[in-house]
Amino acid sequence: MDILEIKEKRTLSREEAAKLLHAFADSLARHNELQFTREGMNVRVKVADEVELEVELEVESGETSLEIELTW
Repeated sequence: MDILEIKEKRTLSREEAAKLLHAFADSLARHNELQFTREGMNVRVKVADEVELEVELEVESGETSLEIELTW
């Protein structure tokens, strides 16, 4: 049973997506946590010193996707 699950899907420019990924990376490096704000709710999640990283790249004829998953 999930205690909390936040999912979001939106269309961004490549530069906006890069900025968002930079913000996640900076938060991990500086604060050892991730912060999410959705619908007026502010959630901070502490991140362990070691994480498992999974990267998946799929290239198909009409679409390419990159999934980055961190677990701890």
